[in-house]
Amino acid sequence: MALPARSPSQKTITWLARGALALVLAWNLQAALALVLAPEAHAAGFGVTGIPGRVVVRGLGILFLMWNVPYVAALIHPRRQIVPFACAVVAQFIGLAGETWLFITLPPDYPALRATGLRFIAFDGTGFVLLVAAFALVWHSRQSAE
Repeated sequence: MALPARSPSQKTITWLARGALALVLAWNLQAALALVLAPEAHAAGFGVTGIPGRVVVRGLGILFLMWNVPYVAALIHPRRQIVPFACAVVAQFIGLAGETWLFITLPPDYPALRATGLRFIAFDGTGFVLLVAAFALVWHSRQSAE
């Protein structure tokens, strides 16, 4: 379905949404590429070592890259690509919820894993808040335009 012509406020909302998506995408890609390109630097934070540790950390980085596909699609045009945008919000929530669950079930005698978990919770929590706010603006502007 084609959307009607955008008003100046709808253009602003589209650019605000793009900004939020771009920021979260950049954070996610930075984390993904760090894990893929320098797994040794991050292996201890996941409690893994050696060749298996490198493979596990690099694999997490690849999963992070896969996770970001809907962010790219939504970034192209947040108002038109509402399904990928919604998928990005849900992916961010799943990351936040999963990391929170992992953290609360982790025994306290694993400080490196706990610190890594807290970093991911803060990172994905901030991204989730940004994406939900941007999605709500876009959704409202779409409803107003119809």
